[in-house]
Amino acid sequence: MPSIDLRCYLVTGAGSREHVVDVARAAVAGGSRIVQVRSKPISARDLYALTEQVALAVGDRAHVLVDDRVDVALALRHRGIPVHGVHVGQDDLAVRDVRALLGADAVIGLTTGTRELVAAANELADVLDYVGAGPFRPTPTKDSGREPVGLAGYRELVELSKVPVVAIGDVTADDAAELAGTGVAGLAVVRSLMSAADPAAYAQRLIRDFEQGRP
Repeated sequence: MPSIDLRCYLVTGAGSREHVVDVARAAVAGGSRIVQVRSKPISARDLYALTEQVALAVGDRAHVLVDDRVDVALALRHRGIPVHGVHVGQDDLAVRDVRALLGADAVIGLTTGTRELVAAANELADVLDYVGAGPFRPTPTKDSGREPVGLAGYRELVELSKVPVVAIGDVTADDAAELAGTGVAGLAVVRSLMSAADPAAYAQRLIRDFEQGRP
């Protein structure tokens, strides 16, 4: 599997295409090394165009993933656009099929958030790069229907998981040190990076505090 720095994981959110691309570029300049292009609701064509612009803006400095749409990732990779994989949910294409389609070099993440879902993901550890687990706390960005995980919950999920765990769900830089102490591999951030006055400085702060909080 490719080596991935999950510490500061940008998930793109609402805003114009120009804003999303600008935030991605700045966050990567600040040290973010993984960007998931997510913008719901959005058509496949619009997601394709947005992902292409993000990928070209950040170049080889970060892994760029497409949310849910394996077809969009495949099409862009076929054209040689630097898109590195996908993040899929529990109702998307099966992870083993995703791996078969995208190949051994692709990055594949899966949404979890409960002990049962992490245990099921362990059966896919040979084809998964990481799991996203959340929500850390309730968030208006995405209603998963799951109970908040909380700090104690992440410790349990990290201990159980056979692959790296990324915390998501209203995560901010203020949480970085405490969450790092649970053993998670990284923090997926949507709103606090998308709305930051200086996304580069925000990413730098998050990574610094995450490193300070690591066990």
